[in-house]
Amino acid sequence: MATTIDLPAIDQVLREPRPSGPTAWPRIVWDFCRRKPLGGIGLVIIVVMLFCALFVDGILFGSREPLLAPYHYNDQTFGDENLGMSLDHPLGTDQLGRDIFSRILYGARISVILGISIVAIAAFVSLAMGTATGYFSGWFDTITQRFVDIILAIPPLILLIYSLSVFAGTSGPYGRMFWIILIVGIVLAVQSIRVIRGAAISTANNPYVDAARTLGATNARIVFRHILPNVVPVAIVLSTVQVGTAILAEAAVSFLGLGIPEPFPSWGTMLNLTGASQFRAFPIQAVWPGVAIALAVYGFNMFGDALRDVIDPRLRGSR
Repeated sequence: MATTIDLPAIDQVLREPRPSGPTAWPRIVWDFCRRKPLGGIGLVIIVVMLFCALFVDGILFGSREPLLAPYHYNDQTFGDENLGMSLDHPLGTDQLGRDIFSRILYGARISVILGISIVAIAAFVSLAMGTATGYFSGWFDTITQRFVDIILAIPPLILLIYSLSVFAGTSGPYGRMFWIILIVGIVLAVQSIRVIRGAAISTANNPYVDAARTLGATNARIVFRHILPNVVPVAIVLSTVQVGTAILAEAAVSFLGLGIPEPFPSWGTMLNLTGASQFRAFPIQAVWPGVAIALAVYGFNMFGDALRDVIDPRLRGSR
């Protein structure tokens, strides 16, 4: 039995305008979550973390009063030290009578600020240096790559501990935060330069770049019109994965006592090594910041992997 094709109906579907701009975002997000379920879970974790960071208190509305958090992060209630989980304190209290759930929520803001700032520095430096060395090569590329080799030869944690001890040893909380952002951002940038450089070299060897050069295009025009548009997606994928790495690096140095000092509720500070005896007596208090760090890192890593699969056509068949 022959089948007939309704050509007018097909033509109508093809001519039907597809939504664009902000109206297309829900469809794009739904397609992404349907194709990459693990990436969708990571995206949900990221959205929840950003929501907690923005609305844990009323700072966006000019107020310091808690909104999502039941208490301020440094509110102490004498006589309520080391309490277990209850309706008043969903995750219990610490040794100073502070609500752990509230400190976890406030810690999300610090992690978001640090993670995004660190990745912004890393993306800018790696894009600039990686694109320049990949396109121009020569002596500039040689010197840059030898410097990268030297930095990569040093274990990252040792480099972070030494740099923070030298530059941020006597700094206050905001000074310490600045140095953590700067140092971790540079370390992550060095680790990304070679990836960006490889993408820039691959793009620079394409025939359309040679054609543009033959037609008299300047180096600046070639870099901004042809090289960067092909390199930026790689940098975006690297950045999404590196946010989790940045959060983990801050937690590591805070655990060793070189991070943001008390009373600021960084997740790493809540797991500080000086509280080892406290955690032996009340081990559940170490679980919650550890779970928060694990979920944040998992969310950004899963979202970054899924975004890489979507952007790179060679990986679109993977899950």
